[in-house]
Amino acid sequence: MICPHCDASLLRKERPHNVCGKCRRRYALDPKTNPLGLSDLRVRRVVAKLTDDGRLPCTPGHLWYALSRRSLRSRPVGGAYVAAALLGAALLTAGFFAGPAPLAYFGFVLALLALVLCLLAAADRDQGRPKMLPGAFRRDVLEPWVQVYGELPPGVVEDRRYPAPGGLSGAGQATTLLCPDLSVATLIAAAGLPERHGLLLVRDLPEVPARGPVIVLHDVSAPGLLLPWRVREALPGRGVIDAGVPLRAVRGVPNAVPYRDHQPGGAVLSRLAEVGDYTSDELAWLRKGWTYPLVAVPPGRLLDAVSRVAERVGRAASADQGRAATVGFLTWPDEGAP
Repeated sequence: MICPHCDASLLRKERPHNVCGKCRRRYALDPKTNPLGLSDLRVRRVVAKLTDDGRLPCTPGHLWYALSRRSLRSRPVGGAYVAAALLGAALLTAGFFAGPAPLAYFGFVLALLALVLCLLAAADRDQGRPKMLPGAFRRDVLEPWVQVYGELPPGVVEDRRYPAPGGLSGAGQATTLLCPDLSVATLIAAAGLPERHGLLLVRDLPEVPARGPVIVLHDVSAPGLLLPWRVREALPGRGVIDAGVPLRAVRGVPNAVPYRDHQPGGAVLSRLAEVGDYTSDELAWLRKGWTYPLVAVPPGRLLDAVSRVAERVGRAASADQGRAATVGFLTWPDEGAP
């Protein structure tokens, strides 16, 4: 690896205990020991891209997804290949030992086929699971970084200590922005969008005030896609704008990289089916827990999109506050990921 301090190329034996053998300075992350294969230099490059070289904020959530994206693209060996390989081995073994006890060998073949089924089930269960969850990312990446450098990378806003989003709003606000994702709410607040557009930023439905239109930001997941419908049911007659990521902008799109999270409850899936906007294949995909989070949208694109919809809602609010609308303005960016 390259030392982030002196740019020396170091062999593993030349950097014991995360200390450069040339300049004797400590670094935070070693790609040989970090589960995501991260180095200090790669983290700096990704942060620079997320923050547009320091002109924008980003959060630990955005950094976690950007640094995990490469591993999320990895898939286990296809189940069909595993099955074919083990079935072939079983048949060869049976053929080699066939003789006085064919039933015993046939049983051996069946046992191997059962092993194939177990491997297939394990592959399906683990497919798309993050190698490092956000909690582990904080422990294994951010905390060592702070220990070495004294603070988070420049431009990364700590979402655990940021003021509560509900306390940040523009003077005379008339529009509520509902965003359950703490990292994205922190990003929006840190960029000053509530003050700029007169928004009340909240993270939960009970925090929504009694008047004015509501913009709903959500991820692609069964609970996320259901959120605008829940808001409309709870606030009849109010203007509710679905400004979340559309499912069809993510599923099957090459540059979009979802991951597997917790499987949703049956009640959520039943309600989504009642909505009637999703095919059986899409519902089956959501049932497995596939998720495309809001932090997957790069900060610059997300902030621009929120600003556009806030301006549009502000212009339309006085003309028709009771109209519910679907915006669907967030789409997967076509630029390369960090």
